[in-house]
Amino acid sequence: MKAKGEYRAQFDLGGKVALVTGGAGILGRHFCAALADSGADVAVLDLSPTAVQEVASEISACFGVRAIGFAADVADQTSVRQAVAEVESMLGPIDVLHNNAAGKGEDLKRFFAAPEEYAPDTWRQIMAVNLDGMFWMAQAVGARMAARRRGSIIQTASIYGILGPDQRIYEGSHYLGGAINTPPVYAASKAGVVGLTTYLATYWAAKGVRVNCLTPGGVESGQNETFKQNYAARTPLGRMAHAHEMTGALLFLASDAASYVTGQNVVVDGGWSAW
Repeated sequence: MKAKGEYRAQFDLGGKVALVTGGAGILGRHFCAALADSGADVAVLDLSPTAVQEVASEISACFGVRAIGFAADVADQTSVRQAVAEVESMLGPIDVLHNNAAGKGEDLKRFFAAPEEYAPDTWRQIMAVNLDGMFWMAQAVGARMAARRRGSIIQTASIYGILGPDQRIYEGSHYLGGAINTPPVYAASKAGVVGLTTYLATYWAAKGVRVNCLTPGGVESGQNETFKQNYAARTPLGRMAHAHEMTGALLFLASDAASYVTGQNVVVDGGWSAW
């Protein structure tokens, strides 16, 4: 067996550099903070220059690590490559990539449109971020990791990438003042993330790069009470998740504690997928 403290030390991210896309979002802020709390220096990447600087400043002040904000569009391959080069020039080689960015587009009504009415431009806009952006970022960082023969990539999927939505929970449900559902483009993009993950995991395995999925269940983020109650009734643990409850799985997959884990989809859903 290992010596006292060596098992616990597997979870330590001290001396490592982590890049989180969508780092200024509802989940992203918690992911950045958790990585920093485990000792990693953190690159916070998102669209808004103001938001990423805000999150980075809060993390540096709270956890005493290096944290820098980077504004970039994951849907733009050139923007991604420039951002990755800048991160490594300022923080050093990236050890952990959390490929977390996702979007709802510029118009929520169009995003939540029924399948029969879904517009091609909205479909492409969402896919460009949720799936294309995942690949551009994994491509840019993964190639560098493979050359160094080490690294962990974690990609955020969704329960709707592995299961069909229960349409009954959306009866009377609202988010930000409008009716909501799970649109087909979201499910298709997140299913693509799962497939991309298994592909990259087997492709880069021989180069020492691990690639896994983190699949959250429903997280409280401003939905109305009707939705929360409907969702809770469909979940074995009887409630929606809190954003911070996704961080444990991330820290495991990012750390040496998961050194023999690749190509896996870790589902954190309160038992939703068990029924």
